[in-house]
Amino acid sequence: ISLHQSEDTVEKDSPQENGIIQTSQYSSISPPASPVAQEEPFSTYFEEKVPVPEDVNQIFSFRKLWAFTGPGFLMSIAYLDPGNIESDLQSGAKAGFKLLWVLLGATIIGLLLQRLAARLGVVTGMHLAEVCNRQYPTVPRIILWLMVELAIIGSDMQEVIGCAIALNLLSVGRIPLWAGVLITIVDTFVFLFLDKYGLRKLEAFFGFLITIMAVSFGYEYVLVSPNQGEVLKGMFIPYCEGCGAVQLEQAVGIVGAVIMPHNIYLHSALVKSRQIDRGNKKEVKEANKYYFIESTIALFVSFLINVFVVAVFAEAFYMKTNIAADCNATGSPHTDLFPPDNNTLEVDIYKGGVVLGCFFGPAALYIWAIGILAAGQSSTMTGTYSGQFVMEGFLNLRWSRFARVLLTRSIAITPTLLVAIFQDVQHLTGMNDFLNVLQSMQLPFALIPILTFTSLKSIMNDFANGLAWKISGGGVILMVCAINMYFVVVYVTTLNSVLLYVLAALLSIAYLSFVGYLVSLNISCMDRPLVLSSLLSPFPRAPDTFLIVA
Repeated sequence: ISLHQSEDTVEKDSPQENGIIQTSQYSSISPPASPVAQEEPFSTYFEEKVPVPEDVNQIFSFRKLWAFTGPGFLMSIAYLDPGNIESDLQSGAKAGFKLLWVLLGATIIGLLLQRLAARLGVVTGMHLAEVCNRQYPTVPRIILWLMVELAIIGSDMQEVIGCAIALNLLSVGRIPLWAGVLITIVDTFVFLFLDKYGLRKLEAFFGFLITIMAVSFGYEYVLVSPNQGEVLKGMFIPYCEGCGAVQLEQAVGIVGAVIMPHNIYLHSALVKSRQIDRGNKKEVKEANKYYFIESTIALFVSFLINVFVVAVFAEAFYMKTNIAADCNATGSPHTDLFPPDNNTLEVDIYKGGVVLGCFFGPAALYIWAIGILAAGQSSTMTGTYSGQFVMEGFLNLRWSRFARVLLTRSIAITPTLLVAIFQDVQHLTGMNDFLNVLQSMQLPFALIPILTFTSLKSIMNDFANGLAWKISGGGVILMVCAINMYFVVVYVTTLNSVLLYVLAALLSIAYLSFVGYLVSLNISCMDRPLVLSSLLSPFPRAPDTFLIVA
């Protein structure tokens, strides 16, 4: 592990105890140096560092909170992507208000995991993918990168398709799904380069998109006027009266949609955008405090928006039938979506917007589509950032800015475009379920490393997780992974194909074997006080670092 300290100082002043070099100065792991000459500085999305106001003698400073505000809101967008919105509306339509407490619990768990991600980035100056690059041997590191990349592709497909559906609704069907995907690709490229005008301007743009979502879905909430007593009861009483397999599956789907693996990698990178002296323990502690406050506020806002969606569909469409959604009286062009029978009303992002228009007028449909467009566009951009950080960290890429953006965008967009060309806009719910399952399976590949690395004193120094955090974090990870594995099993059993069962069994064996190997690898890291990860990396360290010898 590399620690900040000059070699000369170590040789002259630093005593050794049990073979470990001791330093009196607070220190932490240093970020990797570029393996190439530094004549041309390496370009990244966050070249600009936001300054933090000088120390003020206050326990809490709004000026400092404002300086640290930004990364948490960018992270929170993953809690508002179209996959989450669809999970919300289906939860409301199928279970009413009864699963709001699951949404609240999942958001709280997500906040605790995001806290670990932010602390790793603040204390080490490296994001999770970079730490994985240093800590893991080559083969498991490459497999881990592929797993995370799959999660990003699955999330990106949901986000881009959500944008395409919103454009289709806003254009009254004139913009087909494939054209909406192409439009989203182009405008995402344009928006991604906004950070060249300043990081704070980029963060303000994301804040504007979150505001659009809050206003749009808040409008629907006021329009439908859900029973406030039922909302509070569903939020704070962990009970689901009369629930069956359908409601249980929705509960599992909420957890799988809220806690996303690539978001852990993203948040650990975003916090690097502030000027923090990592050699100063007080500044690091202060940064951790303000980032946690900011993340709490951001996830509270995202939670309220998710509640708006659940409550709207719980009040308006729970226990409703297709005949109740008859759009003939409103003159809607989508009358064929809901056959006049007594079957239970099935909704998704597309049908949900249509049925809102049938029940509450065209304005409700268009405002819903605007909210979905903001959700899809913002989450598509942060998804691209995730792909950027993950690829750079795991593979140590040193490409030009445009080449990296083009590659990371193309990996996720190509399968999305194929789906858009060969799938009808009205039949994408099954695809959304599959993508949620795909992301659920990748969850251990973010949760296991983040808990392990933030528990190692050799990496986190004085900020390593205590025993309580290790136990509670391990318990949360086991619970989340068990819930998501149940979700996977439920999904596979609906396929009704022996061949697919056999294929799923073989893939499950390989998957569980790698998860088990990853757990054992991390446990072995826990057993060793210091990990000589520097020996695993072919790239030289910065000149102001030294190796601790265990």
